[in-house]
Amino acid sequence: MSTSQPARTPGLHLKVANSGPVTSPTRINLRHINAFYGAKQALFDVNLEVPDNAVTAFIGASGCGKSTLLRCLNRMNDTIPNARVEGEILMDGVDVNAPNIDPVSVRTRIGMVFQKPSPFPMSIYDNVAYGPRTHKIATTKADLDELVEKSLRRAALWEEVKDRLDKPGLGLSGGQQQRLCIARTLAVSPAVILMDEPCSALDPVATAHIEQLIEDIRKHTCIVIVTHSMAQAARISQITAFFHLGKLVETAPTDQLFTAPKVEQTQDYITGRFG
Repeated sequence: MSTSQPARTPGLHLKVANSGPVTSPTRINLRHINAFYGAKQALFDVNLEVPDNAVTAFIGASGCGKSTLLRCLNRMNDTIPNARVEGEILMDGVDVNAPNIDPVSVRTRIGMVFQKPSPFPMSIYDNVAYGPRTHKIATTKADLDELVEKSLRRAALWEEVKDRLDKPGLGLSGGQQQRLCIARTLAVSPAVILMDEPCSALDPVATAHIEQLIEDIRKHTCIVIVTHSMAQAARISQITAFFHLGKLVETAPTDQLFTAPKVEQTQDYITGRFG
């Protein structure tokens, strides 16, 4: 793999977020991560630092390992038969894969928003209240009401649903359902939010709502997003990591990776020469 500095990428016209340098401390530190599905190895010796109060985007062709790595972060791969993960995933210095760590507590601290909106078959209110009730975060009805409203406001959904909180969450539009899922995640105050292609099933207007929401949330939360859209990664992320065939090829501030990548393979991907 060539590591020589290529010329600035020709013919690439992406609007890159002008967010300045990332100065936040590291929230997650990945050390020598290898992931397997049975005998098939999906990730190879991945080392990566994920900063707090920023959006880190994983990009790369289908099957490159980016979604596998995302699921490693909150131990979702534990639910897949024959899957195993080697290496350390340190969150605030604690290895989330340590034998004494409860996977449920990990998923409370590291929430996840999936590709397709997945509201529970219950009311809008109960969707958001589910986590706080389960984990006994809110002890009174008044506390729960306040937390539901706060979460819906943070997800930019309150004004649209405040008069129908008792209606089914599945009755909302696709974009509203995805914001409801984000509100549900926010309700348990996670330190990290993982997003696996959160806009792939949405129209451009709904996508714009979600992207603005991500920008608002990341000021107080660590966000990691998997996206097939390089334009989206350029718009909303501060750090971008490019994967190919299970290997982390390059990670850099987003503006640097899209305008002056250090690895030729990265340049080939973002200019459409492969992938």
